Amino acid sequence: MTDFDVLVIGGGTGNNVAAAAADAGLETALVEPGPLGGTCLNRGCNPSKMLIQAANAANHVREAERFHVDATLGGVDHAAIVDEMDDLLGGIAEDMAARYREKEHLTLFEEHTEFLDERTVALDGGAVTAEKVVVAAGSRPIVPPIDGLDEIDYLTSQGALYLREPPESLVVMGGGYIAVELGYFFDAMGTDVTIVEMMDSLLPREDGEVAAAFTDIATDRHDVYTGHRVTAVEETDDGHAVHAETEAGEELTVEGSEVLVALGRQPNSDTLDLDAAGIEVDDRGFIVTNEYLETTAENVWAQGDIAGNALFKHSGDYETRHTIANVVRDEDRTVDLSAMPHAIFTEPQIAGVGATEEDLETAGTEYVVGRADYADSAMGRAKKLDHGFVKVLAAPDGEILGAHAIGYEASTLLHEAVLAMRTGATVEDVAGAIHAHPTLSKVIEAAFRDVND
Repeated sequence: MTDFDVLVIGGGTGNNVAAAAADAGLETALVEPGPLGGTCLNRGCNPSKMLIQAANAANHVREAERFHVDATLGGVDHAAIVDEMDDLLGGIAEDMAARYREKEHLTLFEEHTEFLDERTVALDGGAVTAEKVVVAAGSRPIVPPIDGLDEIDYLTSQGALYLREPPESLVVMGGGYIAVELGYFFDAMGTDVTIVEMMDSLLPREDGEVAAAFTDIATDRHDVYTGHRVTAVEETDDGHAVHAETEAGEELTVEGSEVLVALGRQPNSDTLDLDAAGIEVDDRGFIVTNEYLETTAENVWAQGDIAGNALFKHSGDYETRHTIANVVRDEDRTVDLSAMPHAIFTEPQIAGVGATEEDLETAGTEYVVGRADYADSAMGRAKKLDHGFVKVLAAPDGEILGAHAIGYEASTLLHEAVLAMRTGATVEDVAGAIHAHPTLSKVIEAAFRDVND
């Protein structure tokens, strides 16, 4: 006899699997040593977006003069912004834990665990077994072995989000989405921001035209050094010095009162002794899963960041629905992770789905391009949006291969393209749909119409 019908390791998206299993009458264990809600609620998208809204509010005041509005920013209460965010999100996590402690058929283990064999884990000072196991233990910031880094008090995204005072100056190591979002926030709070990125542009995984456009915008705000790899970090009398160099050997030193390491994320698979369970990982440490989210161990599934299919909360939510179907209801539901969108919440926002132009060039795929600028739309002119565009990539027969946007509310506008790609709609279907005037969705329409013009 096993101790539980279902055991879920990880209280981010995994908490929903545990709740569904308990609601179905299955004896369920949920294992989470930290606050429930995982990275998104406590250390990622929820807190960062609340802070970014404060940054947007401050910048709207600063930019009011463009609309002939006399407004002055008297100051920003940074501590109050962070405290409000912490109180709200911390309360959600605490309420969730309280509900789960009282939930019928559910046992919450607030501790770390690791596998002892295929479906046995170490818990509560002993060994606990389960008929089915779901691994959803998430990811954490990558901290590479850079000379001197372990000798300073550096920040990662988690610590940076909860600073109650903005640093005087900040050196950001990395140019991905976490780096640019936090760079934007701290710049709005009055911090002098420097970004050092190894690749030739910021956001190097975006479509090249989008990445180049954002790099130009960020360079107007911050000191940006692309094409520079960080080689060492050291403490100075005034803070920290970050040393970097180009491929040609040109050296650079920048200084800041704080250093933020924003070089990506790695799975927490190395904390679970997966070898004991026979769970295979890939060369980056992500758990290998099939189309049913099954691992190489019998009756063990994995989802979310640790599975590495897509490190987004929305992909984790999508996987959760399939895990519940397969684990709780014994279905054989396959995942379809095509047309997976993503968004970056700087100002302007950035969003993308499907292939980039570079992907298509590398694959030798024939394609055509449609493009439309925000500034050419009625709403773009009303909002005085002097930058931003939507770009559509399509096959000659009208199949939508990808869509990318940089501009106001790009994260919302992109979903028209996402829905079209998920349902098999063509360029002509989107271009022919009636778009309300004078909404920004007219920019989407214009980009799709431009494909065949």
